[in-house]
Formats: sequence, structure tokens, C-alpha cells
Amino acid sequence: MQDIIEIRSQAKRNVIASVLIGLVGLCLASITFSVLPKSLYLIGIFLTSASLVALLIAWVKYREPQFSFLLSRTAILYNHRNGRWQLDWHNIQRIDVPKVTHGVELKSLDMVAIKIKDYSVFLETVSPRLMSNILMEQRPLLFHDMPPSQDCATGSCHSDDMLEHDYFKDSKGIEYKGIQAMFANRMTKLRARLGYDVFIAGSELDRPEQEFVDLLRQCQQRVLATPNSA
Repeated sequence: MQDIIEIRSQAKRNVIASVLIGLVGLCLASITFSVLPKSLYLIGIFLTSASLVALLIAWVKYREPQFSFLLSRTAILYNHRNGRWQLDWHNIQRIDVPKVTHGVELKSLDMVAIKIKDYSVFLETVSPRLMSNILMEQRPLLFHDMPPSQDCATGSCHSDDMLEHDYFKDSKGIEYKGIQAMFANRMTKLRARLGYDVFIAGSELDRPEQEFVDLLRQCQQRVLATPNSA
């Protein structure tokens, strides 16, 4: 296993291409305004708008970390513009592509999921801003495999299910409050429904989800097989 394996997310790709498209579009728009009659200015306005959107996309891509994941001999390090988390290989119980029931079939989500052993160790590594971001972004996961008792006709139960309590006590008796408690309660809820605690969107990866799962499994196996790796 290499000392560090670097994973670049799909969101980071094509930054230069987006910038070039935006700049070329602005040049074409200025030419359009100077050549075409006023009755056709709508074309120039459209080109300008599209160019500005391309430049905005480029800016968003540029703000993303250079690497979304760094896989070392000790842990997985996840980088996000809102913070980071770290998960030791020894704290991972299971890694897979999560599946949900869709009618009578099982459907794979475009994600990688990890079940961890010890919440307390992991919680201390997650940035508060990243916790808030994950709580918002992963809300749709709560609608998968919802218990029948919560499948109410009014829809109020769904909104209640979006809220997390701001108090959590783990198996060791450690108490958490605030955003850490809300994040831990969300992990507990997702584990009960989907079997995992941490979920990674496919857009954060540089390869298909199953290939990334295989990579993580191989790294973990090599680390655990190495003497004195604990």
C-alpha cells in the first residue's frame, strides 16, 4: 500500500475548461452586441448569461479541495470546503454500496457507506460546519426504508423525522450536546434504516462506487494485516 493514496472528486474536474468556455462566451457576446442590430440583442444577452454561469461553475469547482480523500496507512481523511473528518481503519466495521428496497427489488444508491465501531472517536474528528452541511445534504436518505408506522397520510411525520435531538449518549456513557449530538443521532437513525453511519456521494469520488469500495477494503485489509498497525 502506498503511503498516501489521493482521490480527486468529480466536482474538481474541468475547472480550466469551464473558465475558457465562460471567457470565450463573453467575447462572442461582446462581438454580438457590436455587430448585430438592437433587435437581436437577445442573442447577446443569452450568451452573456450562459458565460457568467460557466464562470460561476468554474469558481465553485475551484473552491473545492484539491483532493476529496487521502487514504493513509492509519486512516481515511475526507476533505470538504466546509471542513473534514477522519476515520481510522481500525474503527471501520463494514464498507459497501448501500441498497434500499424499491418495490420488490433492491436498488443500489450512488453512494459509498461505512459502518463504524466507535462513535466517540469519529465524532471528535468531524468539523462542526461539516456536520451541519451533512445534516442538510443527507436528509433525502431519511426517506429510504422508513418504518411503516411513520408512513403517515398527513406528511407531518416526515417533517418531524427531519429533526434531530441535541442530546446524545453513546455506549461508553459519553454525553454530547448541540451539533455533535444531532450528528450522532442522525448516524444512529441511518444505521437503523440503512445499516451504515457514514455516507459518501459518488460525485466525491474519481471512480465508480463499487471500485472505491474495493479500494477501501483492500487498504483496510493490508493495514489490519500489518503487525503493530494498531
